[in-house]
Amino acid sequence: MTHVRRGPCAGPAPAAMPAGVPWPRYLRALAASMLAMFAGAEVVHRYYRPDLSIPEIPPKPGELRTELLGLKERSREIQTSQQ
Repeated sequence: MTHVRRGPCAGPAPAAMPAGVPWPRYLRALAASMLAMFAGAEVVHRYYRPDLSIPEIPPKPGELRTELLGLKERSREIQTSQQ
């Protein structure tokens, strides 16, 4: 019986990323996509400016009005600057 001696065992092979993309490129893409997601959420939040006040009496069904508060303020600023 002959034994073939191989090099020392280095442990399991590192996990391969999908499509052979290296870890640094994958992490950069992940960071860029998260940054874009958070920036987009902030832009939407600033544009639509939610009304966080809670009324004493909740509105009845059909009475709730939604407005673009950020757009209203901007149009008011434009009107005052034009006068």
